[in-house]
Amino acid sequence: MKIKEIQNLIKFVAKSGASEVKLEMEDVKITIKTNDGTQPVVTQEPISVPQQQIIQTPMASQQPPVVDSKPEVSEDNSNYVTVKSPIIGTFYRKPSPDKPNFVEVGDSISEGSVLCVIEAMKLFNDIESEVSGKIVKILVDDSSPVEFDQPLFLVDPS
Repeated sequence: MKIKEIQNLIKFVAKSGASEVKLEMEDVKITIKTNDGTQPVVTQEPISVPQQQIIQTPMASQQPPVVDSKPEVSEDNSNYVTVKSPIIGTFYRKPSPDKPNFVEVGDSISEGSVLCVIEAMKLFNDIESEVSGKIVKILVDDSSPVEFDQPLFLVDPS
């Protein structure tokens, strides 16, 4: 099973609200458990074959604890545009430690405005807005790890 398929499975289980899912295939056994309904934890182990040691590799999603804001986001999300992370890396709100943040809640932005920087493999990638509007909420803490397609900002396009 490929990593991308496992990531999609984790996302599906997280959205479905299931507390535990087990999947057995010819050469792999995967168990996805959610801790108190928030973050999925994945264990993957080969099916036992004679003279083969079983290996457990926990793969926990590295999302920061933004669970508190999710109920509010789901209610208001229909009116707002969600800016999502295009890559996996570390989220930074400012270009360097001595500089101000790119954006704050309430700031007006235009299409192409730099919202944040995501560091991936020692490269700093500017994340630009695809819409014009007003920043309603910043969903990730500074210097936090982010996953692909993780919501970063809520923008009111009106």
